[in-house]
Amino acid sequence: MEKVTLDKSVAISLEYDGKGAPTVSAKGYGYVAEAIIQIAKENDIPITSDENLAALLSQVELDSEIPESLYEAVVQVLIFAYQISGKQPELKP
Repeated sequence: MEKVTLDKSVAISLEYDGKGAPTVSAKGYGYVAEAIIQIAKENDIPITSDENLAALLSQVELDSEIPESLYEAVVQVLIFAYQISGKQPELKP
């Protein structure tokens, strides 16, 4: 399950495979952010807007797990993504 969080200048894509913490799978600013958003739309990946969370996630290195301090905020994003996609997370040990 992937999720894209964006504001007007930055887009962050999160990926969660059911084990460990979600990872930042893509991030970009300006035209790159617009491309990330377009790809998400073309692939029916849920998109939400949260300027504060996007700013925090933009500080996480690409392909790195999100820090524990952002778990609660990102859980809310993942819940949103699963609800609108109609899917259930596959939790793995």
